[in-house]
Amino acid sequence: MRLPPGELQRLAECVLEPIRFSGSVQLHGALLVVDTTTSLITHASENTAPIVGADAMALLGRPLSDLLDAATLAAIDAALVCDSNAGNPVQAVLGERQYDLIVHRIGDSLMVEFEPFEPTPSEMILGTRGALRRLANVRTVAELWARTAIEVRAIIGYDRVMVYHFHPDAHGEVVAEEVIDELEPYLGLHYPASDIPAQARDLYVTKLSRQIVNSGAVPAALLADANQPTPDNLDLSRTELRAVSPHHLEFMRNMGQVSTFSLSLVLHGTLVGMITCAHHSERRLPYNIRDGLELLANQVSLQLGSMGEIERLEQRNEAQELRAALVTQLSRSDDLVDALLRQHVTLLDLIPADGAAVSLGGPIESLGTVPPADVLARLDGVLERAGIETVLVTDVLMTEYPEIAELLPSVAGLLVMRLGASGDYIAWFRGELTRTVKWLGDMRPSNRLTPLSPRNSFSAWSEDVRCTSESWGGTEREASELARDVQAILLGRVQSQLAELALLDSLTGLPNRRLLMERLEEELDRTGPSDQLALIFIDIDHFKSINDDFGHPAGDAALAHVARALTSAARSGDTVARIGGDEFVVLCQSPSGDAIIKLADRFLAAVAAEPENSPGWHVTASAGVAIAGLGVDASQVLSAADAAMYRAKVAGRGRASA
Repeated sequence: MRLPPGELQRLAECVLEPIRFSGSVQLHGALLVVDTTTSLITHASENTAPIVGADAMALLGRPLSDLLDAATLAAIDAALVCDSNAGNPVQAVLGERQYDLIVHRIGDSLMVEFEPFEPTPSEMILGTRGALRRLANVRTVAELWARTAIEVRAIIGYDRVMVYHFHPDAHGEVVAEEVIDELEPYLGLHYPASDIPAQARDLYVTKLSRQIVNSGAVPAALLADANQPTPDNLDLSRTELRAVSPHHLEFMRNMGQVSTFSLSLVLHGTLVGMITCAHHSERRLPYNIRDGLELLANQVSLQLGSMGEIERLEQRNEAQELRAALVTQLSRSDDLVDALLRQHVTLLDLIPADGAAVSLGGPIESLGTVPPADVLARLDGVLERAGIETVLVTDVLMTEYPEIAELLPSVAGLLVMRLGASGDYIAWFRGELTRTVKWLGDMRPSNRLTPLSPRNSFSAWSEDVRCTSESWGGTEREASELARDVQAILLGRVQSQLAELALLDSLTGLPNRRLLMERLEEELDRTGPSDQLALIFIDIDHFKSINDDFGHPAGDAALAHVARALTSAARSGDTVARIGGDEFVVLCQSPSGDAIIKLADRFLAAVAAEPENSPGWHVTASAGVAIAGLGVDASQVLSAADAAMYRAKVAGRGRASA
């Protein structure tokens, strides 16, 4: 999505704000920092007197035991042994006041936060438990978002509860909301990435909940003992009381928010969304409720992840079925372009677009709405000059590739797979999709006091977004795999033509050593870190005895039998070759774990099957398996498979070894 005016400048400035090192705390609690090596208090928030009844300056340099009794100190030690925050809060009593102590270590410092104890209402506890059970029964993402907002507001009673979803470009959208009637609804509105900049997102991954009790209160500064680091050097990321960025407080006040509570939705270490709660007056939640709601948010994150994975798998399966149908058409057709563009399943079925074009060594042909023929003829050259080696995918062509957009003025979205260096390609084209985006507040400079200040008003503001197409949504993976299929078919046809040049074994019709090594080198060049490639080296057991006992014609018949057996047992993507004498090799795509050994056993079983008409001789074979990795060449893989086969011979023959 196109960035609103001034957004790049705000993002750059936001990154510079040291929000982890605020040097101050919110007023509803107090913070003491203790040196774990000396047990002395090194820093104290200046509001300790009203919170814990002791002056901050008087506490500095003194042992924590001057303030807390032995039982409380022991409870703190026990809490620190627990993983994460499982040991918090620690209960403490000073005079007649009771406290929740939230403790954690960072380096050589012990952070001790004092929050005056508030009993946790039983209805909040029961409400959280009930919400966890009800949310577990939700089956769709939209319902999960909506139900989450309902449940959280029912538990804590804030004026507004919103669920945010972050888009790939880091801007957010309000996807669910529960709000009192007096307030303007924000459901469906978008907001720029600078509202929650990168370092704030990182912090929300570190600290999964965040409470701001009063946006109008001046925070309490941290004071340092002599010869101690200044408070600005203390990392307060994991503290409950860390003071808030002045920009964020201004943001809250402009929105009419006095207190807020937020929960992070984190999946695989990435912030994918948030639950934010806002109230018109000062509001403080007990620690136990905040902790319980973190568990609720974690459950929501996991459900979002599983729902997204199910949706991706369904889409993937559908796309694989379409691609398989296309490949079947390709394998049965003498005209590959016709198979891609004019048969039962087309390129536009696999990846919906306004049009598609194919260049495969002849005239460029197309389907649907595409640029003129002379433009299509120049496309590959423009891609090469732009540095596009294999794939280009964009839904904002004008913004990301203006030099290509100049050639394609009517195209907003482009997906191209280049097929080698020959000028061949497969391309999909999408036109402009004009849409209206509703922003959470007017994004124009007139709605800010300065270019870097928060928006003054957050009333919905609409903007027409142009020069974009519908998102390709990861379909480049299917395009890439189809391109590989097309190249494999092209390669197969080239191989059949090369048979006339003695690249096939004359007895069995299989690829010979030279052709196998060429094919293996090509596959190794294409193999990525997550791909697998294996070689199965098969050698006939006691082949010499067949020649000696039955004659050389019987030996040739045995070799032909082995070739037929291996070919019939091979999968569609495997390559069976005879590399000399009684040695055969199978090049296998995408093996994993024990599967390749099982495949080798299948080949050996096929070889050992009794040939038709019982010729009198019987063939068995031994096999060696080698898995190709990055940085190895074809000869190394072949040698490793040969060595593994030799180990199988030594172990007793008629078996496979890795």
